[in-house]
Amino acid sequence: MKILVVGSGAREHALVHRLHADPDVTELHAVPGNPGIEALARCHGDVDVLDGPSVAALARDLGVDLVVVGPEAPLVAGVADAVRAAGIDCFGPSAAAARLEGSKSFAKDVMRAAGVPTARSRTCRDADEVAAALDLFGAPHVVKADGLAAGKGVVVTSDRQTALDHAAACLGETPSTRASDGGEDHGPRVVVEEYLDGPEVSLFCVSDGEHVVALEPAQDFKRLGDGDEGPNTGGMGAYSPLPWAPPGLVDEVMRTVARPTIAEMARRGTPFAGVLYVGLALTSRGIRVVEFNARFGDPETQVVLARLRSSLAGLLRAAARGELLPFPEPNWSDDAAVTVVVAAEGYPSGPTTGDRIVGADDLGDAYALHAGTRRDGDAIVSAGGRVLTVVATGPDLAAARERAYAGVDRVGLRGSRHRTDIALAAAQGRVGTP
Repeated sequence: MKILVVGSGAREHALVHRLHADPDVTELHAVPGNPGIEALARCHGDVDVLDGPSVAALARDLGVDLVVVGPEAPLVAGVADAVRAAGIDCFGPSAAAARLEGSKSFAKDVMRAAGVPTARSRTCRDADEVAAALDLFGAPHVVKADGLAAGKGVVVTSDRQTALDHAAACLGETPSTRASDGGEDHGPRVVVEEYLDGPEVSLFCVSDGEHVVALEPAQDFKRLGDGDEGPNTGGMGAYSPLPWAPPGLVDEVMRTVARPTIAEMARRGTPFAGVLYVGLALTSRGIRVVEFNARFGDPETQVVLARLRSSLAGLLRAAARGELLPFPEPNWSDDAAVTVVVAAEGYPSGPTTGDRIVGADDLGDAYALHAGTRRDGDAIVSAGGRVLTVVATGPDLAAARERAYAGVDRVGLRGSRHRTDIALAAAQGRVGTP
């Protein structure tokens, strides 16, 4: 099978890394790829990943059997639609279905219609509506940009003014979105929600538009600093499995969240075929959906795929072809996996770039996946906020942690930072994040 992976981050590197080890895969390409992916796949850096016809033309010229779209922006831009229109199998939802991630308010509407348990919320269009919603739900305040924000559009704070300021910034910067009912322009919006207590869980659910298969759950660490201090980021690390997760959690999520959502999307005439990323809070009142994403999450993909033993290529192609029902359930390793993000100095507010990275090719029992890197002559340098994710597996979380952090210690990057407590609580037999 010839496969083209769309994207340039650590998530795409993780996909390519796993596909490269898949006996079903005979040829791998990436657009645009990154310096780490170059060792495993042929990269095509001269194609705009937001230009669906260009991506489709590349896939056609390469003669690939399957296109896998990694990031959310190309999905929302309709790249999967263009690839499918060219007669090529594509793993990733249509632009219409990707609105589950592209618009928080749309996702809330789908959840209400499907009876999915989630936080109470209000969609707000101006400062007065935001203030009223903050007062309705009380502190801690949760304010989310309605559109895409690369994992950094959410503020959770007990300070009302901080919440108001974030909402004002979102309302001033978010482009207009169009509702599903006839395309009426509703202008910029933010979503204000009630705060959900309890640990969070990420569950990837692969769908062919009708049937759904769950992958293994993981937990990521969104805050910048140890002890969940500091601002939200795109994610500073993750681990899998979750030894503290209640029995039957995956079955409950499939029954109350994933299957009803997929059925509601089909009922609306916009079937969702791809990865439904379900972000959950295990609250004192039961499970609640924090958010939906329309693609594999980053950095959770790194640890979930590190534990996958069956064919990833076969699973993705079955979903793309609407053939999940007869496909075998995924097979998983009993090992644990931990990934730690190495971020640039100044991340997330103002990351420095252009600093040389050394040591990433030899991390002992761990390996590095490139996130924000580029070539500068013979050197690999930083090119984004999250620069590398270091991944390791082991017989348990403590061993995987030890190997991952030993790998982090071998990476040389001026001014870099990372959290030191990824998976620490779980490895010590405690629940959730620190």
